[in-house]
Amino acid sequence: SILIDLHERHPRDKQLPRHHAAGSDSARAQPAETHAANDVFIGVNALDYSGYPDCRSEYIQAFQTMANLATKQGVQGEKLTIHTPLIDLTKAEIIAKGLSLGVDYAMTLSCYDPLPPGVPCGHCDACLLRNRGFAENSIHDPSVQ
Repeated sequence: SILIDLHERHPRDKQLPRHHAAGSDSARAQPAETHAANDVFIGVNALDYSGYPDCRSEYIQAFQTMANLATKQGVQGEKLTIHTPLIDLTKAEIIAKGLSLGVDYAMTLSCYDPLPPGVPCGHCDACLLRNRGFAENSIHDPSVQ
C-alpha cells in the first residue's frame, strides 16, 4: 500500500481528492458475473461527495452498458442492472433513511483514513460530509467517541 496525505488534493487535478482511484467503483461491480447476479446495488452518491467521477449517473449507466457488452452473461441476454438508490440523496437524507430502517450507525464507518481500532479521523472528506449529515438530522454520529 502507499501512504498518502488524504487531505491533499490530487497532483494532476486539484478538484479531485488525493486518494482518488480512477474507476474504483467499477471493480465493485465485477463479481456480478461470477455469482450470476443480474442486479448489483452500489451506494455511490453524486450530491454530497468528494468529486469522484465514477459516482455520477452518467458513469454508472456507461459502466452498465459496458458490462452488458463485455460479459458472457450480458451477451447472452441476461442483462446486468446496476441500482444506485443513494445517488440523488444528500448525506442528511441518507442518514435519515438509514435511521428509519433501523441502521445501527455505530457499526458503520465512512472514513478514508481511520485510526486504530476503526475510529474515524474526523478530517477527511468522508468524515466531514458524514458529520454534516448527522448534524443536519440533529443527531450525534455514534461512530465518533
